[in-house]
Amino acid sequence: MNEAVLQQLYDLSLNPATRDWERQQINAAKRAIEGGASSGASLATLEAALRPLAVRQNLTPAVADWYAGYTGDAAAAMVTDLSLHDQPDPAGQARAIFAGGCFWCMVEPFVTRPGIRAVISGYTGGQLAAPTYEQVSTGATGHVEAVEIIYATALVSYQDLLDVYWQLIDPTDGGGQINDRGTQYRPVIFVQNAAEQAAALASKQAQAANYAKPIAVAIEAAGPFWPAENYHQDYYRKHPREFKAYEAGRTQWLAWLHLQTKLRRLTRRQA
Repeated sequence: MNEAVLQQLYDLSLNPATRDWERQQINAAKRAIEGGASSGASLATLEAALRPLAVRQNLTPAVADWYAGYTGDAAAAMVTDLSLHDQPDPAGQARAIFAGGCFWCMVEPFVTRPGIRAVISGYTGGQLAAPTYEQVSTGATGHVEAVEIIYATALVSYQDLLDVYWQLIDPTDGGGQINDRGTQYRPVIFVQNAAEQAAALASKQAQAANYAKPIAVAIEAAGPFWPAENYHQDYYRKHPREFKAYEAGRTQWLAWLHLQTKLRRLTRRQA
């Protein structure tokens, strides 16, 4: 048992995303066990040290996963299967990449629809290979938080996905999305071919009539998509209470925005 515990601690310590302070606490527990101390007592001490950050949802992703597993939060500790991301798309399968603020809120509206095989949170649009959440959150890497949607083309079209996308964002906000501010939250449609380019451009032009401000959503060529840490995958399912609290403000803003667009369309028809 000690070997398995030590391997977990070793992996957490070596994880490049682990903060120095977290690493100090992890290494202290590791040294204690290696020195003959009870693994149970050593892990309890580690958990107590990490608890204040855990309560504030401020642990780095891998450490947060370990903490959830140790404290018995099975939902939060669940490992999301990302295997579809690395597999080539067979006939009848395609993928789309959208950025629209925090990726936590971009998953559930897509993944719960028929024909969607996976929705993966990740980072794209920057120059740094395999970035971490900590790096992207600085806004200095050029990446945005985005989702990769893998779907069955017989059941859902790219246009269907575009239609959902426009309902999830404020398309006039190029500096982020609602409470999520910074370049890492800017709205972008990443296109992979000429057909997607044409569809994205047409849908963007169609949205222009619904808003008084210019549409700020960028259309860019898709590049490497780096899946985010396990902690961020399926966040709405792993952390339902925190997700609902986080999503509430966004939902209210979008409801008000959609009401404005409806009134604008009604006014146009009556003019």
